Amino acid sequence: MKQLLDFIPLIIFFVLYKAFDIYIATSALIVATAVQLSVTYALYKKIEKMQQITFLMVAIFGGMTVLLHDDDFIKWKVTIIYTLFALGLIVSHLIGKSAIKSMLGKELALPDRVWAKLTWAWAFFFSLCALLNLYVAFKLPLDVWVNFKVFGLLAATFVFTVFSGLYIYKQLPKENNEE
Repeated sequence: MKQLLDFIPLIIFFVLYKAFDIYIATSALIVATAVQLSVTYALYKKIEKMQQITFLMVAIFGGMTVLLHDDDFIKWKVTIIYTLFALGLIVSHLIGKSAIKSMLGKELALPDRVWAKLTWAWAFFFSLCALLNLYVAFKLPLDVWVNFKVFGLLAATFVFTVFSGLYIYKQLPKENNEE
């Protein structure tokens, strides 16, 4: 249910972009993300840091897009969020408090080298997504960017998550693999 809530603003953005334009879609994205956070808090009594950062970026860059009537701002939001995620993973790893390990370490017992590889892999993935977004956003038509943002990045994240899961599974202690 929680993951579905995370995608509702994106779906609303896409539908309204196709039906109207980037400015109506962006306005709706801001409102839908605020509602999504409120519903998440009402249901779970907690809002993840990643959701807070995403909302802040949506509000700032979406607001600038609507107020200044310039779609470049909403395009930059994607790159900035992915860059922040990559930097957050790198910094957390370098200070010895792996963000990935803190999220998954309660359920999974893995060696520190595995957490480190996962951290660096996700940091690379987020960095690559940030760079790809820059290219698609500023070198290709707006329709292509919207499709890339909604479907391309979503599919890439799903595939990378599956590969991460397979890597984690292979690294689990043998007694966990046999269960």
